[in-house]
This record gives sequence, C-alpha cells and structure tokens, in this order.
Amino acid sequence: MSKLMKSVSGIRGIVGDSLTTELVLSFAKRFGIFSGRGKVVVGRDSRTTGKMFLSTVSAGLMSVGANVIDLGICPTPTVLLAVENLKADGGIAITASHNPPEWNALKLINGEGTFLTPVQAKNFWNIPEDELADLGWTHIGSFSQYAFAIEDHINAIMKLPIIEVDKIKEKNFKVVIDSTNGAGGLMSPKFLRELGCEVIELYSEPNGMFSRIAEPVAQNLGALEDEVIKHKADIGFATDPDVDRLSIVSNDGTALGTEYTLLLAEKYVLSKKLGNIATNLSSSMVSDVIAKENAVQIFRSPVGEINVAEAMIKHNCVIGGEGNGGVILPELHFTRDAPLGMALILSYMAVSGKTISELAAEIPRYFIYKTKLNISEETDFEELTGYIIQDNSDKKLDMQDGIKIIDPEFWIHIRKSGTEPIVRIIAESNSEEESKILCEQIIQKYFG
Repeated sequence: MSKLMKSVSGIRGIVGDSLTTELVLSFAKRFGIFSGRGKVVVGRDSRTTGKMFLSTVSAGLMSVGANVIDLGICPTPTVLLAVENLKADGGIAITASHNPPEWNALKLINGEGTFLTPVQAKNFWNIPEDELADLGWTHIGSFSQYAFAIEDHINAIMKLPIIEVDKIKEKNFKVVIDSTNGAGGLMSPKFLRELGCEVIELYSEPNGMFSRIAEPVAQNLGALEDEVIKHKADIGFATDPDVDRLSIVSNDGTALGTEYTLLLAEKYVLSKKLGNIATNLSSSMVSDVIAKENAVQIFRSPVGEINVAEAMIKHNCVIGGEGNGGVILPELHFTRDAPLGMALILSYMAVSGKTISELAAEIPRYFIYKTKLNISEETDFEELTGYIIQDNSDKKLDMQDGIKIIDPEFWIHIRKSGTEPIVRIIAESNSEEESKILCEQIIQKYFG
C-alpha cells in the first residue's frame, strides 16, 4: 500500500489505496468539529474522484452539524477567497494539486481564508475520536450550493489598484492558456477575455484526464510552446489542475520555468510599491538580488504556502510566494493564486511596453537543479541531517526546513517532502552543470 501523506494542510494519497472514503469521512467529521460545527465551504478540482469525495466530505460535515456550501469545480484560491467572502468558519479544497490523477487530497482552510497554521493543525489532529459521533437527525447540518465563486474571484482581481486593467485592454494581448483539463478551464479563459485578451485555449475541458504531467514545469510544456509559436502569441500561461501554480512561455516559444513567475511578479509589484518580500527556502536567490536592488528586506520561510503567508504577515510584505509558480499578494488574499499571477505579469508587460522575453532577459541568470529520492519509512532523515551539519559546519546553514547549505556562490536544500514519500534535493548556482553536480554529491555521500 502507498503511504498516506499527512501535513499541516491536510491529507493526500492514492485513491482506493492509501486514501479511502472511510478515511475521508472521518477526516471531514473531524474538520466539522474543528470549525465549530459552523459554515464550511467546499470546492474541488476536476479529478474524476472529486465528486465521490465531495459526497463523502459533505456527509461527514453534515453528520456532526456543519453546514456545507458547495462551490463545485473551481480553483483552490477561489475556495480560499470564498471562505472570506461568504464569512464561513472554514473550508475544504478537494484537490491533490500537481500530483497525478490517481491521487486526491483534502486541504484544510481556516476561517481567515488561509490554510491551517501549524498550531491549528495540531489542534485539529488532537480532537478525540469519541467526539466524531453522528448527531441525531434533528441536528444534522444543511447543504447548499453557491454558483458565483469564480465570478467573485475574477471581480476581486480586476478591482485591485495594482492591476492595470485599462492598459492591458489597450494592448489586446494574444494569450495561449493551457489548463491541462483542470479547474482552470472554468476560470482562466474567461478571466483573460475580460482583460481584453485574444485567447487561444488548450485543454480547457475540466474532465480530470490531465493532458500532460500535472506540474507546469518547463519540460512539461512542449504543446504550449508549439501553440505560442504557431499563433504568434504574446505569451503562454500554464496552470496545474487546481490553479495555484502558474508557468510562463515567452513570445519566442520558450518555457521560462516556474521560478520566473514569482521573480517577474516581484519586480512589477516593487516597481509600484516598495516593501518587504517573502519566499521559501527552495526558491531562487534571484529574489535576494531583487530585494537588494530595491533596498527592501527578504524573508525566507520553510516550504509551504502557509509558512510563506505567515512570514508575509509577520514582516508586512507587499509580495511573496514560492518558486513553484505560486504568487501571493496580500491585497487580495494570503494564498498562491495563478489568475492573479497572470494579471500581474500582463500588467508588467502593458506598463513597461516590453515583451515577456525582454522582461525575462532582465532577470539575473542562475540555474536551479532539482532531484528527488524515494525513501522508506525506516530511513532516519534526522540522523542523515546530523551528518550533513557536521560536514558543513564551515558554511552558513538554515535548518528551518530540513537543511539548507548556503554559500555566496550557491545553495543546496535537502528536505523531506510534505506531499510525497520522498526527499527533495535542490541546488542553485551559476551553471546548470554545477547545480547538478552539487545535488549528485549530496546523493552519493549521504544517500548512496
């Protein structure tokens, strides 16, 4: 059996194997108690198992007295925003994000419209089993549907002062959008057209049969690159199935990589409004360069959206996110939001008068190499970390999340994934070859 992944944000696994309806039912009951048996918003991505788990989650919540508001298929950031807009007591997004279609997950959202903090997650898991009993038939919760969550999300982005809606419309950008048959097909094309773009759609039907490997990293975007060239488009956008990660293909048909999404958003936002920025430990050191150029501070957090969001709140940041294509703008909400990222990038193009290739060329060039290793439950990661610390005591070390070795010319981050049973090893340096060698040296020495 595959391993059920438990993290601060919820549970994730392979459906019918580690993730079963029995587990989901118990999990939903627990969240109903955690949310005070109040109003709980539920949304899902397009996975074929989503409707089944919507029924299971709704039954679990209602059985303990919580009132369910079903948003249907919609982006995960739409669910978080709906929790705020509908003044709910919490929310559940049924999505495994960038994982393959056989996976699904439940992501938990607090009443403030962010994923659970570590303290809240601890309280959630500490709820005793005997509190999860069904209530009597006169005390069960209600079920209703809300059909305007995507429209609310679009309107909220369009109203942001930093989004140059009129200037974007004047440009009439030609945009290719690849939604990989995920939830984005119901929002991204509509949103881009409302911004005055000419839109060419790729894989917009939200049928859950993903058209490519779900994570929108550069090597998975060959079809989008071809379409951008074919249509002579100004830009191509790609999202993951639940639309919190955004990747860009430039006007010359080159997939830029997810790191560029945040870096371009940082440069645009800081050109309009100076302030601190935040990102995670595995994101590019180019963010440090951008912060230095603008004489602002950068704060690094453990990997995970809520960790970045908490750093942003603590340090009053004006922009933040993760190098996986996640952009967070506090003026909207403290969550990664791909449609927001599209609007920021298009605003940058419209205001600067430059193509996306020209803007990308202004970003300092470093090279990230990422690899991962499957690990068994018997692997003592803490012991391995101890050896790495001993061997690198002459370097700057950050141990907020696994261990990050920091040198003026490079960094290496070694951490256990919270979403898969793997160890991730990521390095960044002045060349792709050097970054690859840095990762291989770690693997050979500590995992060989």
